[in-house]
Amino acid sequence: MGKNPQSDSGSESYAGRLREITRVLHAHSISRGVTPVKLREILEDLGPTFIKLGQLMSMRSDILPREYCDELMKLTSDVPAMPFDEVIRVIEESYGRPVGEVFKKIEKVPLGAASIAQVHRAVLATGEEVVVKVQREGIYSTMKRDIGLLHRAVKFVPNVIVKGTVDLDDVLDELWKVTQEEMDFQAEASNMEEFACLNEDVRFVAVPKLYREYTTERVLVMEYIRGCDITDKKSLEALGYDLNEIGEKLIDNWIRQVMVDGFFHADPHPGNILIRDGKIVWIDMGLMGRLTEHDRSAIQLAIEGIAEDDNGKIEDAVLSIGKFSGKTDKQKLHTGISSLMRSYGRKGLGDINIVAFLGDMMDVMKQNGVQMPHGLTLLARGLNNIEGVLSQVSPDVNMVKIAQARLRQEVFDHINWKEELRSGSVNLLRSAKNLADFPTLLGKLLREYSSGQTRINLDLHTSEELTELLGRLSRHFNLGIWVMALLVSSSILCTTDMKPKLFGIPALGFVGYVLAILLVIYIAVSYLIHRKKK
Repeated sequence: MGKNPQSDSGSESYAGRLREITRVLHAHSISRGVTPVKLREILEDLGPTFIKLGQLMSMRSDILPREYCDELMKLTSDVPAMPFDEVIRVIEESYGRPVGEVFKKIEKVPLGAASIAQVHRAVLATGEEVVVKVQREGIYSTMKRDIGLLHRAVKFVPNVIVKGTVDLDDVLDELWKVTQEEMDFQAEASNMEEFACLNEDVRFVAVPKLYREYTTERVLVMEYIRGCDITDKKSLEALGYDLNEIGEKLIDNWIRQVMVDGFFHADPHPGNILIRDGKIVWIDMGLMGRLTEHDRSAIQLAIEGIAEDDNGKIEDAVLSIGKFSGKTDKQKLHTGISSLMRSYGRKGLGDINIVAFLGDMMDVMKQNGVQMPHGLTLLARGLNNIEGVLSQVSPDVNMVKIAQARLRQEVFDHINWKEELRSGSVNLLRSAKNLADFPTLLGKLLREYSSGQTRINLDLHTSEELTELLGRLSRHFNLGIWVMALLVSSSILCTTDMKPKLFGIPALGFVGYVLAILLVIYIAVSYLIHRKKK
């Protein structure tokens, strides 16, 4: 039987790439350990696909030590441009027709070239100025091959960085999933449409117009934006812009994206934010973050915990949202959070460096084998970028105070006051019922507490006498609640003009008073009978 040439070619490619990786690792003496700088240099030497993977790994501060993430963030996407004839070939293969039928002109020199794609200015045949994002030829198969090689490599390379707290195969699977999403320009086009829809009522926010009819998996066409970089302070001031106003609106909108929409720009570096005609224009939506309602509730709980110096709320948020590798020692987690809050608790919420706090919190989570879901890792990366932009544009603007104001406004705006008033009586009755269940809840609380923050070892040798005592106490407690409920409800009824009446008061209120008196007599008689027996 003859050999499959394509299979031989694939094996040869695998073998050649494996030899290249081995040569690079040997040149950097990987057997002596991997420092943050050495890891960055290795990825740079391995080429564009590994640079992209390094950039994605820099977001995983819940897995890698902070010094590695900081170093990987220095990786730049600038790579040699794809030859122009390859650009034309990708466009024509995607459209199935000559490039001249779609574009009147495409500039040969790209506006930028990255590991996955590069961007060219162009003019449509209909005359509109656009930007064309073109995927690198063969990038999908190249990255798939490299991810496969890394899956093989992690089985043999000593775990010198993450210390066995994570499954590197799972991390690689997640990186490949994120990379595939970035390589599908139809997904990016959908991101643009969704983002534009969510922000259509924000007067100071804009998104480039998408030319969906010219967008495929490998080619994306959007409006060319003639605007100023958000960090070009001199040009902005010359045009009459107030830099502090820009900073405040930028943060307010990004916090809205995170906490209200749950769909946010995960890579808000200066090159992706422009100012045009008094509006903040967000571009490049290949990397977007999503947060579920559960995620946002946990974040809000953590913010409340920071503001109130309440370790319990922060711990509840971490336990609610984290992914756990093995059994988590809650006592150790509690100790780590308490130590963290001793450092930050003395400050007002507006004075806290939220990026530094989040970094320290992730260190605590790593030490306890707690990983964050993908949406929160993107949030951490985005928060770091947005703070960097703010420090350049308007360093006097307080990001935390703006976030507080935004969250307070959203809570107020979304309260249905009519519904709240209607449900008030229901909540009152529910509270009374919960109070009646207090003994059961107290027992549950003690059980949970004993296995969590404080270890309490109780060795109770129950007897019939103790069982009887606890039962009697519980019954009397419940009867006391009923007496209180009857007295309160009867008193409320007596303020009305309800008929029929007895002795000048509503009959139903009178009956309530009588029942309350009978219950008090019953409790007193029971107590006296029990004492007499003793």
